[in-house]
Amino acid sequence: MGKNKFVHGPVATGDCIFCHKPTARHKFSAIKDVSELCYLCHTRLNTQKVTHKPVKDGNCTGCHNPHQSQYKLMLRAEGADLCFLCHNRSLAGGKFLHGPVAVGGCNACHNAHQTDFPKLLLASGNELCFTCHGDKADDMKNNKFTHAPAKTGCTNCHNPHSGNFKFNFTAEGSSDLCFTCHTDKKQELEGATVKHGGLETGRKCLACHSPHYSNFAKMLTMKPADLCLSCHDKEYSNKTGKVADMKKILAKNAVWHGPIKENDCSSCHNTHGSKYYRILRENFPPIFYDEYNPDNYKLCYMCHEKNLAQDENTKTLTGFRNGNQNLHFVHVNQQKGRTCRACHDAHATNNPRHIRDSVPFGGWALPVGFNKTKSGGQCLPGCHKMFQYDRDNPVERR
Repeated sequence: MGKNKFVHGPVATGDCIFCHKPTARHKFSAIKDVSELCYLCHTRLNTQKVTHKPVKDGNCTGCHNPHQSQYKLMLRAEGADLCFLCHNRSLAGGKFLHGPVAVGGCNACHNAHQTDFPKLLLASGNELCFTCHGDKADDMKNNKFTHAPAKTGCTNCHNPHSGNFKFNFTAEGSSDLCFTCHTDKKQELEGATVKHGGLETGRKCLACHSPHYSNFAKMLTMKPADLCLSCHDKEYSNKTGKVADMKKILAKNAVWHGPIKENDCSSCHNTHGSKYYRILRENFPPIFYDEYNPDNYKLCYMCHEKNLAQDENTKTLTGFRNGNQNLHFVHVNQQKGRTCRACHDAHATNNPRHIRDSVPFGGWALPVGFNKTKSGGQCLPGCHKMFQYDRDNPVERR
């Protein structure tokens, strides 16, 4: 028998009869139980919860050559090639390989004989991943929120062997993978006619969300308004017109709309997509004049009183009154009614009640000219003479 690099001990010492019991000259009894013969010298390897099938079946020679081998530990092949004598090589057939698989190191994650964990793993679930990816373990502990799939098992999103997508994702990782769980968002986006530009970037969902952990609800990468302003710090142009530099507007104006004060742009905007102008959550006219219809103001009525422009006279609905005459009704509830945007800016101004300094009207920035008084106010816009109102002492109208 020619010698390879590694020779089994009894063979190396010429002690063949230690394993092969002679019955006559050049005749030997058959070895009936290979594993029991091995265990005469080697420690038993079938004592834990999960045992590799060849070990369980007593087939030690399925992996080890009992006489000699060119491979360490008398193995019949090296690294992953040994595993692929039984296991399907397609496990490592993806475009991207997990590091241990790429170098044939199956035993970085699996024990070849026995363990206390499923699939002969060296540890349970994520704890195995964290033996290498310790940074992820630390960050998950140090952040308030952990993405549910990452918490229950890294393999919910990552294939531990290989895959056709970056990071061994089981699907394209910036949106398709997300939609395998977030089917409601997929349907919402498919039905949206107004798309959020963030989702049109290469990072898609990952432009705003962290896939592993976060200190902010909804797995956002920053505080909600800060996240919005990380992109909306410049002016954009699209087919519906210009989108303002919101960071600049907020810096220049001290009176912020309530949702913005609460860092919650998503109160008004659906950050995934919408059927309404500027990805708003409900209808809000993008024009100066529009026939009055309560449905046009659904966005505002999500928070504000629904009857604000319906009652001709009131003492309670609004402070915009001349005596008990409801001036919201006067301005809005008409065939050619002014929409909310004619007087109010929905983000920020330097005037009370979010009154604009001016409003786009055709190609002109039409001045509003509003001044508040103790019990009323006055305006001198570019379209008519000064009008005044007073809740306590009604002003005579022309």
